[in-house]
Amino acid sequence: MNTLIVFSHLRWNFVYQRPQHLLSRLAKRWRIVFIEEPVPASPANTLERIEASPGVQVWRPHVTGEAPGFHDDHLAVLQRMVNAEMRAQDITDYWTWFYTPMALPLANGLAPRGVVYDCMDELSAFKNAPRQLLQRENALFKLADLVFTGGRSIFNAKRGRHPDVHCFPSSVDAEHFRRVRGEHPLHMDIPRPRLGYCGVIDERINLDLVDAIAAARPEWEVVMVGPTAKIDPAALPRRDNIHWLGQQSYDDLPSFISGWDVCLMPFALNDATRYISPTKTLEYMACGKPSVSTSIRDVVEPYGELVRIADTPEGFIADIEMIMARTPAEQLEHAKALAEVVARTSWDATADAMAALIAQADERLQDSSDFVDSQPAADEAPLQVSSVAQAVSQVAQPEKSKARVTAA
Repeated sequence: MNTLIVFSHLRWNFVYQRPQHLLSRLAKRWRIVFIEEPVPASPANTLERIEASPGVQVWRPHVTGEAPGFHDDHLAVLQRMVNAEMRAQDITDYWTWFYTPMALPLANGLAPRGVVYDCMDELSAFKNAPRQLLQRENALFKLADLVFTGGRSIFNAKRGRHPDVHCFPSSVDAEHFRRVRGEHPLHMDIPRPRLGYCGVIDERINLDLVDAIAAARPEWEVVMVGPTAKIDPAALPRRDNIHWLGQQSYDDLPSFISGWDVCLMPFALNDATRYISPTKTLEYMACGKPSVSTSIRDVVEPYGELVRIADTPEGFIADIEMIMARTPAEQLEHAKALAEVVARTSWDATADAMAALIAQADERLQDSSDFVDSQPAADEAPLQVSSVAQAVSQVAQPEKSKARVTAA
């Protein structure tokens, strides 16, 4: 195997997060083709190719249809684009990797050596989730050879649905966050103390909590770094001490975070946040910064002794005041504890572990294929899924055996 064909609902140039961290590292081993969801309402059906980073080529489909995402209306033209480009680039020896089950029909007609599902979020709980998502996820579980999950909570939710599920929580590039090149220019006119958040601002953020903190402490400056998605920007609370700075480069995040006195994770407690494993938890730690979070399970359970936990404005304010009142000795002790946690994980180690599992599965699948090819047909032979259409057709069928379902 020399190529990973990745189907993603996220754009490569969106917030730099799990897919970019992992795939940019796996690109040192295998060529990566990153297929984004289509750009709707385009003048023509075309496939844009972008050399995103060393070893990573992004395929960005443009379609004339107006429906968002991997909608059924686009499937036929998307399949033609993907299949034609794979033929043009002579891609024949590959695995497929899915970040969203909605893209599953695009693999129909492909012949991967194996299939990975990296389940980084419970997408069915997100705002405007497509109605077909759960059905396609059921099919993807039947088709996948390996399943990775983005945190302990979602691992516990998915582990019973596949025989080969592995937990890979969010990690961090500690060296990146140690490279601080002074105060970020956008901070120059924002006085201290500064409270900061970085990440996507969508239905997972408790905007009322952010507003209440800013209202109760007008002498504190609240800095919100990140793009707005799926919510009306007009709904963002507006106060003199709340600064909405929009999407910023991943390269600039260390300069932002290092300029904050306290880091915030003001997540709403709803279906969309039930299984999240926030990447920013370790990024804040890598900068040596204290943080306060709502009671997100994948923050509380691994890091509850190092991250202050509160769910009300009063609780956040009390924890922030406690943090800002620490002595230099207490700050140093806390920073050392954060550094110890950060030292135990890295995106490099995570990517290496994933790559090892793929290599092992690939060898096992090829050995199994050779064995099956040499055996006569039998009624009780392991079920082999030869197409996505076959996998989808099995979603509503009762399981007749516990045989492993793999890609042929």
